[in-house]
Amino acid sequence: MAIKVVCAPDSFKGSISAVDVVLAMEEGIKKYLPSALVEKIPLSDGGEGLVETLLASAGGTSQVIMVSNPLGEPVLSEYVILKDKKTAVMEMAAASGLPLIPQAEHNPLKTTTTGTGELVKNALDKGCSRIIMGIGGSATNDGGMGMASALGIRFFDAEGNILAGKGEDLIKIKKIDLKGLDPRIKKVKIQVACDVNNPLTGPEGATRVYGPQKGASEEMVEVLERGLKNLAEIIKEQFNLDVEDVPGAGAAGGLGAALLAFFGGELQPGTDLVLQAVSFSERIEGAQLILTGEGKLDKQTAHGKVIAGVCREAGKKGNESTKKEDKF
Repeated sequence: MAIKVVCAPDSFKGSISAVDVVLAMEEGIKKYLPSALVEKIPLSDGGEGLVETLLASAGGTSQVIMVSNPLGEPVLSEYVILKDKKTAVMEMAAASGLPLIPQAEHNPLKTTTTGTGELVKNALDKGCSRIIMGIGGSATNDGGMGMASALGIRFFDAEGNILAGKGEDLIKIKKIDLKGLDPRIKKVKIQVACDVNNPLTGPEGATRVYGPQKGASEEMVEVLERGLKNLAEIIKEQFNLDVEDVPGAGAAGGLGAALLAFFGGELQPGTDLVLQAVSFSERIEGAQLILTGEGKLDKQTAHGKVIAGVCREAGKKGNESTKKEDKF
């Protein structure tokens, strides 16, 4: 009977993608065990590479569309519709990510998540009823205003003017109007692959922790912090929902908070979402060996990273096998 080997690594960030890692693993296995059955399952913790990984692991079709980049300029972006034809997998960074604009133009007062909303709208147009969204790598700190605006929500200032949805607009919000929200979104399950636990505001919040790496000066940080606090207060006042201290609400410059407040999004550990989406538990059934890895082993490895998830699922299978043996 041929040995079954599962190859289930994350990417080695900055060096090689998870898809290429599994191919290299397979080549090495076949060299010494040519008859081995190799199950290739490239994985992701929900960050960079989520779309490529799930396309390779779960199958589906790539969707390439034109959306707005963080500065509102047109850019080609890609997401995937899995083979069930109902699940869309997308990375907000593909529309609203830091690498999409020149470093000299990194300014979270001026950037917006509008393009991410356009990705979601396209998935709705394609009939998707489930969206898995990775929200790492953003260039934005707009509290999700841009995304929400692209899907029909309106933000008004004190004079009744509609705000564009940039970071600088947060502090101007006086009223949020949901009447124009695309009604299709209410029937969609949105699962957010979130690998950070930052609240919306405060010392560990979106702006103070991540704002500077997006180009925010000390002055900008203070303006954006007050803006996100204003957004949280308006949401609490109008919708009786407190998002300010929710773990993960500060992800992607506050996009996590918008997904929670306006779309009923579920913030979940990215690794768990990916393992579920690729039917990992079922696919490792009967394996004698599971190979995994990532670019660096450190104190974060045991906290929600791919290796920890793979080991947990492998341990479950091992315990199941032991229980079966105990019956004889």
